[in-house]
Amino acid sequence: MTKLFSPITIRELTIKNRLWVSPMCMYSCESRDGVVGQWHLVHLGSRALGGAGMVIAEASAVNPEGRISPWCPGLWSDEQIGPWKVITDFISEAGSTSGIQLAHAGRKGSTHRAQSGTGTIAIEDGGWETYSATSDAFEGLAPPRQLETSELSGLVRDFADAATRAKKAGFDSVEIHAAHGYLIHQFLSPITNNRTDQYGGSLENRARLLLEIVSAVRLAVGQTMPVMVRFSATDYVPNGWDLEQTTQVASWCKDLGADLFDLSSGGLVTGVKIPTGPGYQVEFAKSTAEATSAEVAAVGQITDAHQAEEILLSGQVDVILAGRQFLRDPYFALRAADELGAEIEWPMQYQRGRWPSA
Repeated sequence: MTKLFSPITIRELTIKNRLWVSPMCMYSCESRDGVVGQWHLVHLGSRALGGAGMVIAEASAVNPEGRISPWCPGLWSDEQIGPWKVITDFISEAGSTSGIQLAHAGRKGSTHRAQSGTGTIAIEDGGWETYSATSDAFEGLAPPRQLETSELSGLVRDFADAATRAKKAGFDSVEIHAAHGYLIHQFLSPITNNRTDQYGGSLENRARLLLEIVSAVRLAVGQTMPVMVRFSATDYVPNGWDLEQTTQVASWCKDLGADLFDLSSGGLVTGVKIPTGPGYQVEFAKSTAEATSAEVAAVGQITDAHQAEEILLSGQVDVILAGRQFLRDPYFALRAADELGAEIEWPMQYQRGRWPSA
């Protein structure tokens, strides 16, 4: 048996293989109310039919102001539960498991999607006032309002309530988005957090919001559902957020009930040089695994079955998350199994079309 197509059990959830669909923003809720529709059903469902062990839905806002754009999905309302349940039921019927990334965009919210323009959407055009750990703007966007200390308990509650709705919607796991320059990352990084209250200053204080969210989400979903956290391991800026801080905060998150860490990088500021290349973020995952003894997922230009298998066999990494490769090929997992000579159950309807060597 290949490592890539061996099962993994996290808490009480067994996932059939270790090749998962990474959460990717699609900006395709045309009703602008955070409710998913047929597009998301086909998009996510096809990756489940394609053999992925877990399909993680894109960044979904925990309140309306948490969206990146008006076209982003959410879980701030009970009205959003039913449409998500249609999708999770299909994913389950296709033999896969589901996750959802709970997120808040902070100062990177209220933006256009690619086909509608650039920059911040004005309030009169359907946008909203953004808020953050800071009042400093992200380049090219409107300045946010700095959050009052008294408002932060409400944000924690929003994450917990969204996690409760995720469970009702049939998701098998939840991921807390603390990466890519969005709200939680804005609190974590000293570049965007110069607060003087208990949420600013020391690493413990800058991590306080995330740790409160992890505790609240764990309580909301109970002890059987996996809770994951996505980090940007570095800002690629001197004196910014870095791998050492990431591993320390991940250790604290693990103590509070987080199960797996998904390591990406960057996104907080523009104009940085990111040394990209095949598997360029894998070492972040390995370092986090070594420091925390937790399960980790590797991401970043992983596009080939043998590459993915080698990363897992190299030790410490437990899961491969692929993004763009699953966009290019919804059946990447089926193809990868064939290339590695691994046994994988095809959808009954597709078995006559299997590749000759399978």
